[in-house]
Amino acid sequence: MTELSHFSKNGEARMVNVGDKDISVRRARASGHIVVSGETLARIREGGHKKGDVLGVARIAGIMAAKKTAELIPLCHNLNLSHVSVSFDALEDDMGARVECEAVVETVDKTGVEMEALVATQIALVTIYDMCKSMDRGMTISDIRLEEKSGGRSGHFIREGGSPKP
Repeated sequence: MTELSHFSKNGEARMVNVGDKDISVRRARASGHIVVSGETLARIREGGHKKGDVLGVARIAGIMAAKKTAELIPLCHNLNLSHVSVSFDALEDDMGARVECEAVVETVDKTGVEMEALVATQIALVTIYDMCKSMDRGMTISDIRLEEKSGGRSGHFIREGGSPKP
């Protein structure tokens, strides 16, 4: 196991020095989902929610969150993001009714965008909760996770059992 890079030898929190790292294309993909009632899912799909386009608003919230990650996570670096996308699948099957979310974030910089992808996913799903809570307080957000990352010294990571996506 490697040492924790966000702590000094004395155990004090610090921002990692990325000054000696090479600039490279960095990409991260994260996912998660929110379990909802069948009625909530139907309203989301048909756009019949009184607050408007739930997924459209959640998409913008996720993109905005990726851009604000360094303001939310104390030791994250400010990054110039070159691409952020947030997509959704509204599904109802034997696993129940849910909205799956995937965020993809890219930059050309000295450090990765894993935190930005995770924050985008989480905030997009929390936005769905916020917009639908008046009709479904039993929603559950879960399985927020990094699916894939590329670029940088640590190389390419794909979650076990996952597959790379373009």
